[in-house]
Amino acid sequence: MADTLNIKAINPNLPDEFKGYYDEVKYKKSQNYLKTNTGFSLIKSTLMTILIVVFIVVGGFNWLDGLARSFNQGPVITGLIFLCILLLINLVISFPFSIYHTFVIEEKFGFNKTTVKTFILDLIKGIIISLIIGSAAFSCILWFFEKTGPIAWVYCWLFVAIFQLFIIFIAPNVIMPLFNKFLPLDDGELKEKIKEYASSQNFNIKGVYKMDGSKRSTKSNAFFTGLGKSRRIVLFDTLIEKHTVAELVAVIAHEVGHYKKRHILKNFVYSILTTGLMFYLLSLMMNNIGLFDAFKMDHVSTYASFILFSFLYSPISSFFSIIDTIFSRKYEYEADSYAAKTTNDKDSMITALKKLSVDNLSNLTPHWLKVFLEYSHPPVLARIKALKN
Repeated sequence: MADTLNIKAINPNLPDEFKGYYDEVKYKKSQNYLKTNTGFSLIKSTLMTILIVVFIVVGGFNWLDGLARSFNQGPVITGLIFLCILLLINLVISFPFSIYHTFVIEEKFGFNKTTVKTFILDLIKGIIISLIIGSAAFSCILWFFEKTGPIAWVYCWLFVAIFQLFIIFIAPNVIMPLFNKFLPLDDGELKEKIKEYASSQNFNIKGVYKMDGSKRSTKSNAFFTGLGKSRRIVLFDTLIEKHTVAELVAVIAHEVGHYKKRHILKNFVYSILTTGLMFYLLSLMMNNIGLFDAFKMDHVSTYASFILFSFLYSPISSFFSIIDTIFSRKYEYEADSYAAKTTNDKDSMITALKKLSVDNLSNLTPHWLKVFLEYSHPPVLARIKALKN
């Protein structure tokens, strides 16, 4: 329903704030981009739902469990086989959708720069990394539930919290460079202004890097990565090409604002708390015979409990996701305000937001329900209004 209302909320009249940034043709293009992506998403989600229902009804999970058990391994290895086959099935089904979105939709609207070679290499790298990281995490969780009894959910909760910190720590140096090149920003005005601003805010950074985002898309972005003194600023090369130095400093100031306002820490704590609740609820449903009967499975197992529980947890997860987006939008306003105040240049922040919206063909007039349910960032016109006030 939210997607339908979002389409109906499209306003053919260009908002005054964007006159001079959007021309009539490109503004119409942004609305067509929204319609195309919405239609694609609805078709994909509908087909996936139908396939899942059919898979359950015909006893697909039971067949998959029998296949995993046929290898005659222990519960942990059998669980890994079960999960890997399930993910492989999902990958095969999702693959055509991914191809269509990248090489048809993104290509049609002028965003795609991904070559077939890059697309395939990304897929292979993603699978390998997922197997390594996912197998390690899932194996440990299964072991805790198999060996530590009623308080297994506590051990799993602590393990996942530590594991998440580990991934955040290694991602900038190990994982991300597998997909993109990160080169130190060339000496010049931009680098000096960023360092000057960071110094004025007592914000230590390891370095400022340029990422080859144009390798895959013309869309722009910037972000921080790493922890503590290993923090680094990353700018897409497409962002650098399209923005002035003042605008780029404003974007950086926004990201610094997230750190200074402790948004990163708050988000991490929220994630850890909801993860703890998830494991506790999982422990209550672990090896539940009624649940296995509902999914037409002959054998009760710890590993299958995870998968079946995910269907029951989905509504709860959606609720927590909505809470998360509410706080996230609040944090975006705070980071915008921080950037405007610390740079004493709200106009550059506003201009940067406008350019980013145009470059990414963002929806300028989303429906409030769509925003409430899914938007991690406030609509751009609301952000501009807040900055001006």
